[in-house]
Amino acid sequence: MSDIIVPAPITLSRSRRRWLALLVALTAQLMIILDSSVVNVALPVIQNDLHFSQANLTWVVNAYMISYGSFLLVAGRLGDLVGRKKVFLAGMALFTAASAACGLSDGQAFLIAARFAQGLGGALASATILAFIVTDFPQPQERARAMSVYLLVTVSGGSLGLLLGGALTQALGWHWIFVINIPIGLLALPAAAAFLSERPGSGLRQGADLPGAVLVTAAALIGIDAIVQAAEYGWLSGHTLGLGAVTVALLGAFAVRESRTSNPLVPIRILRLRSLIGSSAVRAVVAAGMYGVFFFGALYLEQTLGYDAVHTGLAFLPQTVMVAVLSMGITARLVSAWGPERVLVAGLISMIVGLLLLAWSLGGEHVDYFPGLFFAFVLVGLGTGAVFMPLLTMAVAQVAPADAGLASGIVNVSMQISAAVGLAALGTLSSNRTAGLLADGHSQLAAFTGGCRLGVLTGAGCVAFGLLLAVTVLRAPRSRREVVDVPSQPADGAVLPGQSARSR
Repeated sequence: MSDIIVPAPITLSRSRRRWLALLVALTAQLMIILDSSVVNVALPVIQNDLHFSQANLTWVVNAYMISYGSFLLVAGRLGDLVGRKKVFLAGMALFTAASAACGLSDGQAFLIAARFAQGLGGALASATILAFIVTDFPQPQERARAMSVYLLVTVSGGSLGLLLGGALTQALGWHWIFVINIPIGLLALPAAAAFLSERPGSGLRQGADLPGAVLVTAAALIGIDAIVQAAEYGWLSGHTLGLGAVTVALLGAFAVRESRTSNPLVPIRILRLRSLIGSSAVRAVVAAGMYGVFFFGALYLEQTLGYDAVHTGLAFLPQTVMVAVLSMGITARLVSAWGPERVLVAGLISMIVGLLLLAWSLGGEHVDYFPGLFFAFVLVGLGTGAVFMPLLTMAVAQVAPADAGLASGIVNVSMQISAAVGLAALGTLSSNRTAGLLADGHSQLAAFTGGCRLGVLTGAGCVAFGLLLAVTVLRAPRSRREVVDVPSQPADGAVLPGQSARSR
């Protein structure tokens, strides 16, 4: 009898430990996501306090975006090689220290440097979180629940950041949007050390391609820098085209390096996973359209309808609530019943309809929030909650545990870089449209609204392109179409479906 009873509490304890570890990791993820958006509503106050010029003010956002996006891929691979727990703890420590530096900043250069360090710490921590889920939750139902919570935090963090940033700035001052991270980080670090499981990395000799890491990181740094400054210099300017050419050259050198070295940073087996690369491509174009909702929606609500920062955050609440509702297991059950492809297509259609309704609802300065804007945000939220779970399911379906960190980096990079490209491109199109309407004699309000509407419509076009990719690139062969749960993880060393022993 005792032999049967004793293992039960051990299993329960291990299960609780995994969920506590996930809670700690997602607390860090929420901090990182919030800091990518929380600063936006505080920019006018920061500008006045530290005497930023309009051009230099953008670096308060860009410094974080550039460093975060540039180091994600290397950070994910580093976790595979030296151990994800070590990389996560290092990232959290750096992020917390950089947050303290941001909160204590009294000059422009110091704040920008601290924001860059924040982005680097965020990349180290967040690049390993999805890998924890892949390796610690091998059972389909548990992984589905863990992914749902991960997506809720990741997708909803942007709108929560707008609300939190406005409330803290108005009540306490802009320094507190960074200072609030300090106690959270100080509590999360010992909790992570206690609860996160450490799986030995494969060792630096198995993939420590330092020249490749330098090449791909430099390419990301220069490429993202070119993108975020394109609105200032122009897409066809010598500055933008020159940096773009350097980026392409570095990526070419990286590709040559990876094809010739015996320990590539990005093994060729990863690039052959159609589900990972295809889902990342869909995620990229969809993210570009989704982030346009935040950007143009916030601009319209604040500059045309006169909403303050707090009310702007509340206006996005229906979108956040819908994502939260679907993340309570609804999307996971739909994926289990219908398969990820059908749920993905339905979600993309909902997003497109929501974006079109949002564009149609943008009018003059006396537009009512209900019903047009309200239902637009509801539909976008429904689509968002239904889209990213299937994409994540497909992305990790065939990834071996030893490569989970690199796959996590690829997933995050596809979101981050596409957000930078999307905002820069949509912002430029919107600004040009506004300038054109002003030149044609339209009022300032009509011109501004027309620019926002074009930006949202272009975002809808991005999502429509994602739908096209989903039904072509991600369409499973007829012989493999079946109703599935969230896939479990293949064992280390296993030959994946459609993969030969040589490709490993």
